[in-house]
Amino acid sequence: MLSAISLFAGIGGFDVALKQQQVSVICANEINRFAAITYRNNFPTTNLIEGDIKSLHTSAFPSSDILTAGFPCQSFSVMGKQKGLHDSRGALFFDIIRLLKNNQIPIVLLENVANIIYHDNGNTLNIIINSLIELGYHVKYTVLCPSTHANIPQIRKRFFLVAFLDSSTHKKFMFPYPIPLTKTINSLIDTSQPRTAFYYYDHKSVYYKQLIENVTSPNAIYRIDDWGVAKRRYDICPTLKANMGTFPDRVPLIKDNFGIRRLTPLDCLKLQGFPDTFFFKNIPLNEAYKQIGNSVCVPLLNRIISNILMAIT
Repeated sequence: MLSAISLFAGIGGFDVALKQQQVSVICANEINRFAAITYRNNFPTTNLIEGDIKSLHTSAFPSSDILTAGFPCQSFSVMGKQKGLHDSRGALFFDIIRLLKNNQIPIVLLENVANIIYHDNGNTLNIIINSLIELGYHVKYTVLCPSTHANIPQIRKRFFLVAFLDSSTHKKFMFPYPIPLTKTINSLIDTSQPRTAFYYYDHKSVYYKQLIENVTSPNAIYRIDDWGVAKRRYDICPTLKANMGTFPDRVPLIKDNFGIRRLTPLDCLKLQGFPDTFFFKNIPLNEAYKQIGNSVCVPLLNRIISNILMAIT
């Protein structure tokens, strides 16, 4: 069985996909204590090193076949200040390079926001690619979306980079082709069962009148923006963002059989393609929302990892 190291593991989106592809995650690293709680709840046998990767010596990580990392994306996002690799969060990419220099892991899989391709007029991407090339890696990258490449109804364009030490494997690897979107919001989210009253909007909400006027379809998803309840309805879920945990009204909305409500964390997990067995326990609700917004689409990673495994056979 192949083995993997998971950096910036979060709640373990990469790790779920790796496990589904029969790859053993032997070591993971995460700095956020609430994300670490969720990770340990769902991966009790994995060695999770909780702490700042900058303070960890490369000897803390064992040899493995694959390294995965969804390194922090805030410094590259169009929603942020875009300081990139000059931001302390963006600079964490160089800790990946530090580890690879000493461990020579054969395969690397990275994920970030799509804007990283254009950040600083392409200079950021050049630094990332050249840093890997200098270590002997052969690199391929692209931007993929769950709604076009994973049969998950969420708009979530993300940058993916795969690097191989072996040139022949690099030549054989291909990113997944588009597939039809057959799943709908309604096929993933059960609107026939009531949820806790907390999730529903009532007359006490400042948005209540707008919600009644605009949130009319049981087959769509809606959201609140800076100007109030957006009139546009979405047949595919808008990007689930980490700010759902900071601003509860940024959680997308649906109309179910009992009223107008926010998506629950379990609804959001389904829209990220997590299995039904995945769960949250002993963390605040706002942290659960943040963790989902910071995570990855599992079926999309599953397809990429499947293609990696086909390339090395």
